[in-house]
Amino acid sequence: MENNLLNIIMNRSSYRGKYKDIKVSKDDLVKIMEAGLAAPSGCNKQTVSLIAVDDEELLSEIKKLIDPPICETAPALICVLSQKIYAYRDRCYSVNDYSAAIENMLIAIKALGYESCWYEGHITDNDDIASKIAEILNVPKEYKLVCVLPVGYADEEVKLNTDKKPFNERAWFNAFKKL
Repeated sequence: MENNLLNIIMNRSSYRGKYKDIKVSKDDLVKIMEAGLAAPSGCNKQTVSLIAVDDEELLSEIKKLIDPPICETAPALICVLSQKIYAYRDRCYSVNDYSAAIENMLIAIKALGYESCWYEGHITDNDDIASKIAEILNVPKEYKLVCVLPVGYADEEVKLNTDKKPFNERAWFNAFKKL
């Protein structure tokens, strides 16, 4: 188990290509979302909620909003919602919470044989595509749509990001080391 999980983590890469025209099973979408909701949450405030979208008409309506187009061939999307709930004194851990949930889902997506990419900035820029998607999905005002994850089988080669800095430039033992 450990080697398999570590292998998935070390070989997961953001996929921005086209997807095969094969539906993602509801069972798999549930497993992916359960993995996301199992992530740690600051002071257990559980600020993350999720909406899976696999209805073709709804997907089409959402994808029309996204310009430039991303994930336009994905057979499913998982929309990540966040609530600003103060957990401890004046601290809100919602960004930490949804980041952990997204990473868990990205690993689960890869483990189930699918591909994905974390799209946040693209939909939360000045044009605020996220709010328009949230409106289509009837998301209440106290929630903010912060990310979409396309889910599907890759139709193109998945390339591992080999452009990462070496371990010894980003990780040390016992103290920060100047390079």
